[in-house]
Amino acid sequence: MSPRPYGHDRRIRPSLRLVAATAVCGALLGGLAQPAQAGEDRDPPPGAASLRQELRDLVATPGGPPGVIAVLQDRDRTEVYRAGVADVESNRPPKAGDHMRIASVAKAFSGAVALRLVDRGGLRLDSTIGEVLPGQPAAWHRVTLRQLLNHTSGLPDYSGSQGFIDIISADPRHRFDSRRLLGFVADEDLEFRPGSQYRYSNSDNIAVALMAEAVTGRRYEGLLRELVYEPLGMERTSLPQGYRLPVPFLHGYQVAPPAEPVDVSEAVSASGAWAAGGIVSTPKDLTKFIRGYAGGALVSNRTREQQFRFIPGALSQPPGPGRTDAGLAIYRYTTRCGVVYGHTGNTLGYTQLAAATADGSRSLTFSITTQTSLTNSPELLARVRAVQEDFVCALLRK
Repeated sequence: MSPRPYGHDRRIRPSLRLVAATAVCGALLGGLAQPAQAGEDRDPPPGAASLRQELRDLVATPGGPPGVIAVLQDRDRTEVYRAGVADVESNRPPKAGDHMRIASVAKAFSGAVALRLVDRGGLRLDSTIGEVLPGQPAAWHRVTLRQLLNHTSGLPDYSGSQGFIDIISADPRHRFDSRRLLGFVADEDLEFRPGSQYRYSNSDNIAVALMAEAVTGRRYEGLLRELVYEPLGMERTSLPQGYRLPVPFLHGYQVAPPAEPVDVSEAVSASGAWAAGGIVSTPKDLTKFIRGYAGGALVSNRTREQQFRFIPGALSQPPGPGRTDAGLAIYRYTTRCGVVYGHTGNTLGYTQLAAATADGSRSLTFSITTQTSLTNSPELLARVRAVQEDFVCALLRK
């Protein structure tokens, strides 16, 4: 069965494997894993050889990704580590300028938009759905922006609804009206009293984007550009509606040995994920984002204090390195070597981690070209998390 396209750990119907965009590709090749350095040319740091070998081993793992790219940045020094290939047909290596689906890391972007609007006075963390979006179901009206951002809202997840799954299964490239995605669960009550539990839901970030649009009178895509991309100098990031990716891009694959990897890069329309996971970026741009976002460049200290109130043990999806705690559209990853802040994501063909230190001076983006989850590929996910933690340790020891 195919993994679920928009989120966590559920699977959808086998028809996704038959979408017109996919094809059986050539055999997986391990490729090179040399650090390509941007900025000043310096010798690789101690431990670089072992990091390169870990990426090689990850690509060579049965069921492992055809490609992986990790970008470590320490102030003005950038090191790019990669293994495998960006495309099994051309065998070209992954590059930091390649486009890719960032999956649920997009939730941090909607968090950035909302928190900037909080600073500007357009929203309050205690603003409710009823106040801002009175047309949404009355049963949801008491849910606050804060509860949406830390996944304690109780909103049912539209991407788990049978109606949504039926459409995706019949036509993975179906173009949804992104602003009506919550309609798939509009007849459902909250799953629990708001604020009483933590439960990751794609619906939360759709509601966040709709609230941002309601108080500004502007489209979410424009708010992303004004409030996030431009302040951070991000030039190759977008929120598309269709299934096409800008070139060049990291090809994403379904990997199920002994079958050859199946290219699913353009198998699913981004319109069904929108603010919950539809953003397309590059490792270079994602590095700019996470350094600014985790480092506090986008929000005031007062708002950041609220953002950095964490729910112990609340997992991002998929789980990141070390122990995870949830804040407002950001997670704290406590590893054996120290703490970083960021977000993970997985979607059909991709698994992502973007994390940085609290001052934004050091960052890691880690991208692999297959989907991993706790239920679909627990052994591979455990290995990915272990490698991610080693990269965090390399970052923090610099």
